[in-house]
Amino acid sequence: MADSLLSVQSLNKRFGAVQASRDLSLEVARGELHALIGPNGAGKTTAINQLCGETLPDSGQIVFDGRRITRMPAYRRAQLGMARSYQITSVFDQLTVRENLSLAVQAHHGHSFRFWRKAGSDPAVRQAVLPAMARVDLESRADVPAASLSHGEKRQLEVGMALAGRPKILLLDEPYAGMGPGGAVELTRLIQRLKTEVTILLVEHDMGAVFRLADRITVLVYGQAIASGTPGEIREDAQVRKAYLGDETPVRP
Repeated sequence: MADSLLSVQSLNKRFGAVQASRDLSLEVARGELHALIGPNGAGKTTAINQLCGETLPDSGQIVFDGRRITRMPAYRRAQLGMARSYQITSVFDQLTVRENLSLAVQAHHGHSFRFWRKAGSDPAVRQAVLPAMARVDLESRADVPAASLSHGEKRQLEVGMALAGRPKILLLDEPYAGMGPGGAVELTRLIQRLKTEVTILLVEHDMGAVFRLADRITVLVYGQAIASGTPGEIREDAQVRKAYLGDETPVRP
């Protein structure tokens, strides 16, 4: 792909008898929202763990923004512009929205680690936190402890923390997990806005969200990509229909 930001070639990863990634290849274009989908056990989490450096592949190659990062540690990938959110929210419940974002800004801007009160008093950090809150629609919740936020608001905060480093790509790992209808609507609006600002790789089970948001979709089955294309192409793909439904019924959002 001519303007590929993330290129994955022939990744293989085995855990004992389980082949979690099997010759997995994937191209994410700069500026697109690319969804990675598949049935349970398809290898989606293993794939994203290899991309962000939490798991190293047995073989294959990962190139990010023109640099080979296959064996690079996770913190170096983050420094190069790769950010990730997790299936389980990872915010600090005892800290407020403002304090959580202050810590994230401080960490991403290379400050020495200090307790959050000092982070919050740093003028450069304070200046960066206000737009960070606005970006994820949490200005009105600035001084609310994270423990008091709804599940959807915690997701927004986590995304805001991931964006603090101004990443080139945002890896969203099942952000709709556990989300109620209202929170899902707000999250969809947030992701729709963010996809105009940052390249996104979305790993998700919610097919409605995937087909509404994705520019392109790659489908994993048993660790292998069986199809990649636009939402329309994926919806009509016979292999995808069989993998999801066991028949020839088109996949519907």
